[in-house]
Order: sequence, then structure tokens, then C-alpha cells
Amino acid sequence: MASLISRVRAYLSTPQGRRNLEKAKTMARDPRNQQRARSLLARLTGKRSRPRY
Repeated sequence: MASLISRVRAYLSTPQGRRNLEKAKTMARDPRNQQRARSLLARLTGKRSRPRY
């Protein structure tokens, strides 16, 4: 079975994969999406201002 990385590389070499990659790059440049990503990452890593018991 092909590794995950090789399957992703194969997908990104297809026309649909290239379109999705460009779409993701465009979305990543949006400051609002960057803030959403930081917020989600902070929540997942536990770097949130909440009391710890």
C-alpha cells in the first residue's frame, strides 16, 4: 500500500489537486482565516485563558 505522503503527492499532481492547492493558498493569505486558524490551534494545544484545576 502506498504511503500517505506518496498518495498526497500523486493527488497534488492532478489538475483537481493543483486547483485545490491554489484555493488553499489563497484562503491562507486572508487575515480573517489566519485568525481562525490561530484560535483553533490555541484551543487544540490548550493555550487558552481558562482556569486549570
